[in-house]
Amino acid sequence: MKACMIVEKGKIEIVDIPYCGDPDEHEVVVKIKAGGICGSDMHIYHGTNAFAVYPNIMGHELAGEIHAIGKGVEGFRKGEKVAINNVLSCGECYACRQGRPNVCKNLKVLGVHTPGGFQEYLRISKHNVYPVPDNLSWAEAALVEPYSIASESMNRGRIADGDTVLICGAGPIGLMLLQAAKLHDVKVAVLDVVASRLEIARKLGADLVLNGKSDDVKQAIMEFTDNEGVSLSFEATGNLRVLEACISHYASQAGRVVVLGFSTEKMQIAPIEIMKRELDVLGTRLNNNRFPEAIDWLATGKIDPKHMISAVYPVEKVVEAFAFVDENPERTLKVVLEF
Repeated sequence: MKACMIVEKGKIEIVDIPYCGDPDEHEVVVKIKAGGICGSDMHIYHGTNAFAVYPNIMGHELAGEIHAIGKGVEGFRKGEKVAINNVLSCGECYACRQGRPNVCKNLKVLGVHTPGGFQEYLRISKHNVYPVPDNLSWAEAALVEPYSIASESMNRGRIADGDTVLICGAGPIGLMLLQAAKLHDVKVAVLDVVASRLEIARKLGADLVLNGKSDDVKQAIMEFTDNEGVSLSFEATGNLRVLEACISHYASQAGRVVVLGFSTEKMQIAPIEIMKRELDVLGTRLNNNRFPEAIDWLATGKIDPKHMISAVYPVEKVVEAFAFVDENPERTLKVVLEF
C-alpha cells in the first residue's frame, strides 16, 4: 500500500509498504481518506521537532472509513466515516489514572513517535476512532483533531460567559480557538503580526484585532477591558516575550493564562506577578477525550470548518503540498491531502 514517508529532514517520498494486517480483537482498520498537514508536520519536515524519528510516516489529522473490524469491536460498521484520535496512552501511569491520557508518562502520538496516517490503511484501537456524519466532507472530517485541541484549550481555561479573551496567534489553531470562544458570550481580541491573518480573524468574529508590530498592545487591551485586563488568554505563538506579557501585563486579577505554544527556552517572570493577582497559568496539550465535542461543533454547524481549508491536494502531490505550505505561510491555514 502507498504511504508518505519522511525519509530524512526535508525529504518526503511516496513508498510502497506492506499492508497493515488484519485487526486484533479490539482494533479496526481504517482506509484513510484525508489527512491535514499540521504545523508539527512542518517541524518534522524541517527537522525542528525534538520528538520526531526518521524515517517515519507523518500524519495525525485523519479521517477515513472503517475497512475491517476486530471480533471484539461493537458499534461500528464497515464503510462508516470516522475521525481518528492521535493520542496513544498507556492507561496505567499517574496521568492516565487521573483521567488525563493526553499527558500520559508514556505518551505516543501518531505520526510523531509512531507511524502516522499518511498511508492507505491504518490499524488502530477502537478507542481512537469516532464516527462522524456524512454531511462533513473528508477534508472537513480531517479537521476534527485540531478542533479537539481548541476544545481542550477551552476546557482547560474554563471559559465562561462574560469573559474577556485574548488569543495570541492567528494561525490555524489560534483561529480555531477564536471560533470556539465565540460559541460563548465573550469578547475576543486576537493578536498577531500578519495583517492578512488578522483580517481573517476579524471576519470570523474577533471583536478586536491587534498587530504586535504597530499597535500599543497593552494600552489597547486595557481600553478593551475597562482597565481590568483580560480574564482569559491563550498563548499560541510559542514566543516567550508574548507569554511573559500575557502573565505580567495583559492578565486581569484572578485571570487564567492557557499555554499552547511551546519553547525549550526559559522565560523571565517575577513570581509576584502570578501570586499578587492569583493567576492560573495552565498548560494544555493535544486533547483529553474532546473528539465528541469537536465533532458536534462541525456536524451541527456551530462552527464552519471550510474557512480553515486553504487547499486540497491528492496524496500523489504530497511534495507539492508541503511546498505550498512552505511558500505561502501568510495565506495558508490548513492544507489537506486526500487519498
